[in-house]
Amino acid sequence: MADSWYERLDMAMNLSTLRAPKKANSNRKRIGRGMGSGMGKTSTRGHKGQGSRSGSRLMRGFEGGQMPLHRRLPKRGFTNIFRTEYVIVNVEQLGKLGEKNITVDTMKAAGLVNGKNPLVKVLGNGELTAAITVQAHKFSKSAQEKIAKAGGTAQVL
Repeated sequence: MADSWYERLDMAMNLSTLRAPKKANSNRKRIGRGMGSGMGKTSTRGHKGQGSRSGSRLMRGFEGGQMPLHRRLPKRGFTNIFRTEYVIVNVEQLGKLGEKNITVDTMKAAGLVNGKNPLVKVLGNGELTAAITVQAHKFSKSAQEKIAKAGGTAQVL
């Protein structure tokens, strides 16, 4: 009786019969290297036409004169150019600093905030145990409550 298909498969698959998949180890195309390369004469550019000429370069998304996809799709949304960006720091992070007076410079030195003149907003994530004085540009209500509850003060710059 013949071997089962499973046994034949098991025999065929061992380290001595391993091979890379087809076209896994092919060399890159070397264009413009003569007739022996298999890409001679026109060097894969075809005959005549826009792409065959030297120095031809099309803009990104060019579709041969057809309206490009990025112009066919509708615009969405709105970007407010006057938006003020705040760097967010949580109450828990401030508690871990182990200082009584915390300013923007203190936060910068600790690595919580970076940038030239960052605007800092303190949020109320986490718990605060020690009484601290925090100076920042904005505070959330929960952050103010937690700082006050711990016996500290929140000063708006």
